[in-house]
Amino acid sequence: MSSDPADASAPPKRTPLYDLHVAAGAKMVPFAGYEMPVQYPMGVLKEHLWTREKAGLFDVSHMGQAFLVPDDNRFETAAAFLETLAPADVSVLKPGQQRYSQLLGPNGGILDDLMATRLGFAGHDHWLYVVVNASRKDADFAFIEAQLPSGLTLKRVDGFALIALQGPKAAVVLEAHAPGAAKLDFMASVDAPVGGIWSHISRSGYTGEDGFEISVKTAEAVALWQMLAVHPDVAPIGLGARDSLRLEAGLCLYGHDIDETTTPIEAGLAWSIQKRRRIEGGFPGADSILRELKDGPARRRVGIKPEGKTPAREGTEICSMDGSRIGTITSGGFGPSVNGPVAMGYVDATHAAPGTQLTLIVRDKPLPARVVELPFVPNRFIRKAKI
Repeated sequence: MSSDPADASAPPKRTPLYDLHVAAGAKMVPFAGYEMPVQYPMGVLKEHLWTREKAGLFDVSHMGQAFLVPDDNRFETAAAFLETLAPADVSVLKPGQQRYSQLLGPNGGILDDLMATRLGFAGHDHWLYVVVNASRKDADFAFIEAQLPSGLTLKRVDGFALIALQGPKAAVVLEAHAPGAAKLDFMASVDAPVGGIWSHISRSGYTGEDGFEISVKTAEAVALWQMLAVHPDVAPIGLGARDSLRLEAGLCLYGHDIDETTTPIEAGLAWSIQKRRRIEGGFPGADSILRELKDGPARRRVGIKPEGKTPAREGTEICSMDGSRIGTITSGGFGPSVNGPVAMGYVDATHAAPGTQLTLIVRDKPLPARVVELPFVPNRFIRKAKI
């Protein structure tokens, strides 16, 4: 999710799938401390549209994976601890359920965003599986470990890869190798074999499309990738299309749209704070975050549609129609499904209503734009499986 290198001075690492990417003709670039494929010979535009129409295969093995394991074998112990760091209601997760949240600093700023899953298989349903951003994983895990109470262990999962299969054909492709996968609801998971390879499968992703993320042992990652990649509806997709897909879907990129200076409410993530946490608080920065929930934040993340064909990139100044500076673009580029430029940024709350006319300063020239509702392309998550 973040493109900021974890340690700019260290040589980039390689995921277990590196050789496959090179063999497929991928252009490799430094990303979050790893050498990652930014695009394949198909090119970013076609990779993006392929994922929207069929199924894209993404290497996200650079992400951080870990388990919170309570000595007393009680899920409540792990959940209660994570709730001291994040604003989600973790305690209500049933075995196999997943939830999106954020690690928060003392003032409510976002240290990172994460996925938390209660494992669902027998003997491990008291374990909490956590996935964090690649560029933040060392800092995140150090932050978590520094606050661990006795009786709770953080187990880093460095010997596993993570593969995402995204797009409207993803369920059909995966079901052929993992019967029952297509029956998963959105944000649900199961531990099961994929073509004989034991995997942790969750129905989630970061493209706005239906899809799955699959955690698998490093030694079996190549075999799993190749198994999925041979399907005619599947193509490998690089970071370039992953970024344009998530931007069209209105999803935040850590280090760009969210960071330690932004709160979940400013970022439009109030939906990720469930009712009990809004009532009880108990998470970092709760006083200021709950105040923003009640009174509204001073600024808001919004969708922005520039007029014409010129994209507005990160850092572009946003002005009101009278020329006053009211915000900054945090993500921007060309949206292949929209066939035009799209952007997200923060503006003063008084200018955040959809339809508000804006001026973007691009290459020192004013560019007309307007605030629009997110997402730019309707999300197609399968909330409830129909089969």
